Amino acid sequence: MTPDYWRSVYYTLQPHLNLMLVNPAHLKGIRGRKTGPSNAAFLARAGASGLVMASFVPAREIRELRDLTRRRTEIVRAVGREAQRLEKELEDTGMKLTSVISDVTGVTGRAILTAVLGGERDPNRLADLACGKARPKIPALVEALDGEFTDHHAFMVRHYLDEIDRLRGIAAAFDARVTAMLTDHQQDLDNLDTIPGIGRLAAEIIIAETGGDMAPFATAGHLVSWIGVCPGQNESAGVHKSGRTRAGNSHLKRLLGVAAMSAIKDKTSYLAVFYRRIATRRGGKRALVAVMHKLAIAIWHILHDTVPYRELGAGHLSARTPERTMRRMIKEANRLGLTLRFEPIAAACP
Repeated sequence: MTPDYWRSVYYTLQPHLNLMLVNPAHLKGIRGRKTGPSNAAFLARAGASGLVMASFVPAREIRELRDLTRRRTEIVRAVGREAQRLEKELEDTGMKLTSVISDVTGVTGRAILTAVLGGERDPNRLADLACGKARPKIPALVEALDGEFTDHHAFMVRHYLDEIDRLRGIAAAFDARVTAMLTDHQQDLDNLDTIPGIGRLAAEIIIAETGGDMAPFATAGHLVSWIGVCPGQNESAGVHKSGRTRAGNSHLKRLLGVAAMSAIKDKTSYLAVFYRRIATRRGGKRALVAVMHKLAIAIWHILHDTVPYRELGAGHLSARTPERTMRRMIKEANRLGLTLRFEPIAAACP
């Protein structure tokens, strides 16, 4: 069945029957038997004989947790959209506040906007409300706050600020409910939090999407394939064709993409070195997917073995394949018109 129509039937019959939810793409290429009764009989035989694999359907508690985390993500995105509308309204006034501070809804931006809504229009007094790291930017703020702020602008800015506060309050309520439902997964959350690029909220989403139990995923490769961060396999007569990544779990795939971009910022980490090595040969986009692949494998091992993430370090790849490292160094030296010779370092005398 298409979209979500299968849910009412599956959830009703699941406690009483041995049901199997199957991806229709697995049977898409089979022709014939398209009448209702014969098609149902064929599907029953295919499921009983093991021709198809059952899809992962989590327990009710995890399904409810998924609803919470997915809705919370939508609410956080809505906050971002309202902040963009606020920035656009400020641009209409001629105030270039976003060119000086990155977040207009932060402490400095909120203090300035509150004063503007209160009737203050002097750029010098408004700029003097800057807090923390924004204090050195006061001269730039004075120039950025020189604009024409009308009553209409005040009404719209107040509306956007109230909407942002309302959505943040709803998100906080979702946070509290998610936290209450994850009291039994504190150890897994702490371990996932040790992965580069994965924070507390991301760890909660991982638990909600996977259930925190790796029993449905026999190996790390099964989890990687389920998420959709591994290359497809398309080979015929020994010829390898382009294999794109499958759709997979879009929620986890999006999360791993953000986590990968954050993880490679640490230039001394294993993932950053791995990214640079792949990017020089395959490009930045494929290298980013490769890092997402590594993160998914780490998630499986952490949840399966109940252990924290272990940083391998920037020198892990070079130490694992020293011959390859030497070839690369020789190749770079030859490009510069130089030659290299490697000699082992004698062991120090005791």
